[in-house]
Amino acid sequence: MRVLMTGGGTGGHVNPALAIAHTIMENEPGSEIAFVGTSHGIENKLVPAAGYKLYHVEVQGISRSLTPKNLKAAYLALTSPGKAKKIIREFRPDIVIGTGGYVSWPVCKAASEMGIPMALHESNAVPGVALKMLSSVADRVYLNFEGTGDELKRKDNLLRVGNPLRGQFSTLTREEARQALGVPDQYRYFILSYGGSMGAEHVNDAVLDLMDRFTRQHPEVYHIHATGSIEWELCGSQFKSRGLDKCENIKLVEYIYDMPLQMAAADLTINRAGAMTVSELAMTGKPSIFIPSPNVTNNHQYKNAKVLEDAGAALLIEEKDLGDGRLVDAVARLLSPDGETERRAIGENVRAFAVSDANKRIYLDVKKLVAEYKSKNK
Repeated sequence: MRVLMTGGGTGGHVNPALAIAHTIMENEPGSEIAFVGTSHGIENKLVPAAGYKLYHVEVQGISRSLTPKNLKAAYLALTSPGKAKKIIREFRPDIVIGTGGYVSWPVCKAASEMGIPMALHESNAVPGVALKMLSSVADRVYLNFEGTGDELKRKDNLLRVGNPLRGQFSTLTREEARQALGVPDQYRYFILSYGGSMGAEHVNDAVLDLMDRFTRQHPEVYHIHATGSIEWELCGSQFKSRGLDKCENIKLVEYIYDMPLQMAAADLTINRAGAMTVSELAMTGKPSIFIPSPNVTNNHQYKNAKVLEDAGAALLIEEKDLGDGRLVDAVARLLSPDGETERRAIGENVRAFAVSDANKRIYLDVKKLVAEYKSKNK
């Protein structure tokens, strides 16, 4: 099978594409898979690291405010499908799969115009702009949340499958992951925190405060925090100015490339509430503290987090409340002897939100779409 994946800008768009690609390769090792992204997205780190070829098409989003950048965005929206067609002609895919981000628009639109099977995947409860524009011409639209389809006009091509994840998220035990990462036995608890692939200033500030006020005081706690690419230098400077780089039990990194291992090893996570993160936590059964981003469409991260909080499957702290010490208090409570029961209950409750066979559902349907197309075009 020859598959052209497209999705970029953030890890939330790239990681589902990588999960789908890996599943196809596991089931059909002779397959040829390539990716299309922009020259400046996180895909330029993640895709080559995974061993796949990456093509580039330049496209950008349109700002809600009037700005000269919108002229360039409009120009790229018109010209980029033509450039995407050149890539499609060169690669000759059996199917094109888009997982979100503005780069999905030209590539999937080109595939549709060229009569090539095209599928889309939406991880979030609220469909993105590109998916909304493309859903009516897609052969299939894969959904994580059932309610997402309510906002799409066409219904006959919708299929709820959950979120595709790397297989390790469901197979690794805490002990196996800690051993693989070389986490010393002296650490009773492992905190994993991150604010997204690009970074989040308010999350980074809150976590640095947590490290300063809690983690450095507890040598039995091991804490890794990923700053994101944009915040890496600034956060790193603040990390050193606080003297946190001298603490053996605290580690600061730009990005977490082995998330399945790190999450499996963790006893508590602190993170945004994007759909992929929610699905990963559900698969691993990890207790978490959500700090949803307030800067997303329709506030969908808060809605994700609120559903889990109401089910006793996570704690929720809004970004506007980070300054009052609530994060430090919550972590101190959960990692205390008295907090063990609460922490375990949260981990058990979040498992109810997992869709364990999402990867298989997508692979089987992709295979079906390709077979139907080849049968019609013999």
